[in-house]
Amino acid sequence: MKPDDFDAWVRLELAAIESALDRLVPIDPPAGLGDAMRYAVLDGGKRLRPLLVLAACEAVDGQSEAAMRAAAAVELIHAYSLVHDDMPCMDDDALRRGKPTVHVKYGEAQAMLAGDAMQALAFEVLTPEEGMAPALQARLVGLLARAAGHEGMAGGQAIDLASIGLSLDEAALREMHRRKTGTLLQASVLMGAACGKTTPQAWQALSDYGAAIGLAFQVVDDILDVTQASETLGKTAGKDLENNKPTYVTVLGLEAARRHAAELHRQAQQALARSGLSRTGRLAWLADKVVDRHH
Repeated sequence: MKPDDFDAWVRLELAAIESALDRLVPIDPPAGLGDAMRYAVLDGGKRLRPLLVLAACEAVDGQSEAAMRAAAAVELIHAYSLVHDDMPCMDDDALRRGKPTVHVKYGEAQAMLAGDAMQALAFEVLTPEEGMAPALQARLVGLLARAAGHEGMAGGQAIDLASIGLSLDEAALREMHRRKTGTLLQASVLMGAACGKTTPQAWQALSDYGAAIGLAFQVVDDILDVTQASETLGKTAGKDLENNKPTYVTVLGLEAARRHAAELHRQAQQALARSGLSRTGRLAWLADKVVDRHH
């Protein structure tokens, strides 16, 4: 696949994702809640998770309409997590996606409610009254709920907050980030795959691919946190170091962290190669973009 083909696909799908989110996130919830929700999720972010859903759906020749709902749902979960993550009781950050965080703009109570409402909306999006088989709805809900809850993102965030100032070894750090960041990226791939038919071999390979890029994403995030400026990142640079949080850079060192990201990238590509699927080019390119990103 040529880079131009991939870039054209990304532009097309990003526009479709933005359109879906604009349609699905209401503007009329009471007392300005809709404004806070839309501010949190629209017009910002790389949309990596929705792109993974759509690329995995393409790889298995799945249902595109169901995949777009899954893409919107996973982005709503991701965006809600950022709203809560940025609050003073968590990471206490004032900048996200290059603009003031939701609690800075709308107040802490409204930010908390906006996150709550976005989390609920994600599951509403996955359960339309028509157009999607109940069995597929249930499967997608299960994948997303497990990735977002105590087994995944919320559990990882709890470990993260409990680890401030502590020395973690690489295994403990990997487990924290597998939950906090990795499971939602992995679930994005599997939700896309669930929109089509897969062999057990293909499902396992896509799961392995998702796990590898999920961890690679966090390793690269830790690297960028110490090598890039806030203006480039769109969020406050050096925040983890300032908060005395263990990262792949503090545990492994910068060069070893870079080597680890490269190894995870290799594992992701190997997983695609053994999937038995022929249309994995977009997933391969997304793995490249996860590791080789400078902003």
